[in-house]
Amino acid sequence: MMRRLATRRLAQRGAAAIELALLTLPLAALTFGTTEFGRALHEFNSVTKTVRDAARYQSTATPGDTLGGRCLALSGSPANNGTTCTGTTLLPGLALAQIAVCDRLSCPATHNLQPTTRGVVNLVTVTITGYQFTSMVPFAMPSISFGAISATMVQPL
Repeated sequence: MMRRLATRRLAQRGAAAIELALLTLPLAALTFGTTEFGRALHEFNSVTKTVRDAARYQSTATPGDTLGGRCLALSGSPANNGTTCTGTTLLPGLALAQIAVCDRLSCPATHNLQPTTRGVVNLVTVTITGYQFTSMVPFAMPSISFGAISATMVQPL
């Protein structure tokens, strides 16, 4: 009887370690995937907020002067030296070329004065296209390229 228990115990030796190893890989992938998905949502939310803030700023700016709104979307500040923005970028991988601002002077075909029931309004649209989320753990979640994210607001005449 004792000999049978000892043999059974030797046969089971290491089984718990193998089971733990088999569970660790899927649990790690699930954990890292959830974390990366959360990071992707955070970056998407940041891009959406920066586009909205830039559209709000651009709606108070002079029509045709779009660099301040583009700089606000890029660095969080409308400060520029006339051709480029000053300051560091808010989001990794975001470039000034990815940010477009349209108002009645810069995009007259699409943003001409719009008649409404309350009179004529001028629309301002800020768009970020081609923003790439780069995953730090590509085996758990791949990198994502966001579609165009835009916000449109009314610019007082």
